[in-house]
This record gives sequence, structure tokens and C-alpha cells, in this order.
Amino acid sequence: MSQVTFFDSENKSKPLAERMRPRDLNEFVGQEHLLSEGKILRKLIEQDRITSMIFWGPPGVGKTTLARIIAGKTEAQFITFSAVNSGIKDIRTVMQQADKVSALGARTIVFIDEIHRFNKAQQDAFLPFVEKGSIVLIGATTENPSFEVNGALLSRCKVFVLKQLSQENIAQLIRNTLKDSRGFGNEDIRIDNKTIEMIASFANGDARTALSTLDMVILNAETEVDSATGKETIIVTEDDFEQCTSRKSLLYDKHGEEHYNLISALHKSMRNSDADASVYWLARMLESGEDPIFIARRVTRFAAEDVGLADPRALELSVAAFQACHLIGMPECSVHLTQAVIYNALAPKSNAMEIAYMQAAADANEQIAEPVPLHIRNAPTDLMKELNYGKDYIYAHDTVEKIADMECLPESLIGKEYYHPTNQGFEPKFKERYEAIKKWRSKK
Repeated sequence: MSQVTFFDSENKSKPLAERMRPRDLNEFVGQEHLLSEGKILRKLIEQDRITSMIFWGPPGVGKTTLARIIAGKTEAQFITFSAVNSGIKDIRTVMQQADKVSALGARTIVFIDEIHRFNKAQQDAFLPFVEKGSIVLIGATTENPSFEVNGALLSRCKVFVLKQLSQENIAQLIRNTLKDSRGFGNEDIRIDNKTIEMIASFANGDARTALSTLDMVILNAETEVDSATGKETIIVTEDDFEQCTSRKSLLYDKHGEEHYNLISALHKSMRNSDADASVYWLARMLESGEDPIFIARRVTRFAAEDVGLADPRALELSVAAFQACHLIGMPECSVHLTQAVIYNALAPKSNAMEIAYMQAAADANEQIAEPVPLHIRNAPTDLMKELNYGKDYIYAHDTVEKIADMECLPESLIGKEYYHPTNQGFEPKFKERYEAIKKWRSKK
């Protein structure tokens, strides 16, 4: 636990990321959905009307920085707690002091970094003081607060979800650092836009990683000295980046052609049941800094589009991988994506559902104005009943076969078939049921 009044003095011996930590909202980059002009969190900070809240987001997106900005802005007493050295006794002692201060009309803001590391007993110690308003609690966590924060405590906090910084956000931070005297503004550094973008992509949305990498690259770059003036210029190259990160540049423009080429390669490799190629293209994208959520969305789409009812489990596993990517991010979620990709690659394939939808969509666009048959309309009012809404409707559960002898397609499409199941995987079971229902209906 430590008392904070404002920002620590600038010190060149500190890590670059610490020296470049934004001092106010004008220096803050990213989280526009929360901090743009007129947004709720910006208003709360600027007006010093902070309520208990949780900042939830991946590493290096500004959770602790926002707390420090609040510390510099507020007129309240600002206290930080650490899960490592804050026992129950320490927490209760400080909370009792805050209670006394509150009785005198003063406010106390308590910041808990990595609140998910606090055990239930530690979190419970804050609860009564949050409940009666003795303190305003701000927690920061990389984990889903629904699982990691005491339910009673969480219900009294507003959760703000901080997003992973975009490549553009990171590139802007790098350029700011090159100009700012706290960073490299007093040095002559020559670095091209491509190298900046490589560092930004490598950081994968983490500002701390980006600035640490930039620092290392600059420290290891060659220096040229002008013989006439003695002026030193640091020349940063792509080779410096590759050496400092121990990797070749697989990076690519996430909005350019190669982005779509690689996701196409992954999709087509899974479709062709080539597990090895699928894992390779997955690794190419992840190691290049691709957003795992983007890949997870495409794998989930593949599970329905190309596997479908040939193996319904594929969609369940793909959605689980998507959730894992959202919850824990890279690099941990690489194994979840690998599991989903290999499963989909080896699963039996059927695009019968995709074809069914496309054919139905074509008819829907042509028959868009055709009315819904009266017997399958709801009739919640007497007028609707008088107009025969719901008349002759048969409730399938009341029949022996659990199927009603009743047409559900518009009149012009009666008899139209969209779903044509294949003989792959589990789909023959669906095909058998589908054919049996058609046969029953034809007899009726």
C-alpha cells in the first residue's frame, strides 16, 4: 500500500514506457470509445466525479495510466494497494482511516492494480466501506471481472472495458516518443515508417511492449557522426528490429492484400482437410501480430459454412476457442486456436447448410413481399383472430408424431427444398430424419 499525490519525478533511469506514461487525457492514446470528448469516463475524470469502477482490458492499454491521471486530477486522497504486500489487517487499518476522513466530508479513492490477484478475504475487506461510501474503489484487471471479482463488490462498480490498442494507436505512441523530450526528442534518430509499423505490429496492442522494443532497437542501432559538425545521428533499420526481436519480419499490413491472402490460405487449407498447412498459416498470422479474435471469428464461420452438420461439435469447439481468445489473449490463446483449426481441418465436410441459406436468400429477395400464411401468424388480439390470424394452426407437440400436417412456406414456394444433406460424418443421421419427415408429409 502506498500514498500517491501526483506523478513521480521524471527520471531517465526509468524504463521508457514509465517515462512516457501520459500525464493527462490529452496525452492519452486509444480508448476513444471511453475518452473522446463527451464520453462518460472522460466527463467523470474531468469533473472529478469518480465513482467505484473496474478497468478491464489486456496488458499495456492504459488501465494503470488512467488511475494515475485520476490521481493527478482529483482533490480526493488517493491510495494504492498491492496484492503482494497488503494483508487483511493493513486493508482494514487504512479503510478505518478513510471512514474517519469520510465523516469529515473528504473523499478517499482506493486504486487496486491487478485486483484479480486479491483473494476473496482481501476483496471482502473493502466491501463494507464501498457500500457505505467511505471510499471510491478503482480496480484494474486483465481477467474477466465476472469470474475474478467478488460478486457483491462487482455489483457496486461500473465496469469499463478497455480495448486492445490498434496498430495505428501504437504507431502514434512511437512517433510521440521520438518527439518528446522524455523519450528521444533530444536525439537525432532516423527511422522510416515501415520500421515503425513493424514495431507497432509486433507489440500486438501492448504499449509497454512497443516502447520497450523501440528502446532496445534504438540502443542497438548504428550511430553516424557528421565529420563537419560532430552531430550524431542514430540510424534505425529493419535489420536492427529483427536482431532485437530474434525474429524475421513476417509482419504484414493487417488491412492490405497479404492480410486477406493469409486468411484465405488458412480457410482453404482447412477446407482441404490439410491439418499441417492449416496450422502453418495460423502460425504465420499469429506470429505476424494478427488479432487472434479476427482469426477466431473466421474459424467459427468455417465450422458452420464448411463442416456444418457433418460434425456439429466443430461449431461448439470453435466458439469455445473464440471465447478463450477474448478472455486470455495472446500468446496463451494460440493453443486454443490450434485446437480449433486442427479439429476443423480433420472434421468431415459439408456445405449443405451454406447452400441451403444461399438458395433461400435468393428466393427471399425475389419473394420479399409475399405475406406470411395466416395459419402461422400470431393472434394476440381479438381483431387478429377475426381476420383469421392463427386459424387452423396445429401445435406440433399435441400430435403423435410431433409433426403437424401443415404448410409453412409461402404459397408460391410450396414444395421447394433448400437443404440437401450429404453423406459426410454425422449428416446421414440428419438426412435420414429429413427424408422420413418428407415421406410422412407426402403421405398426408
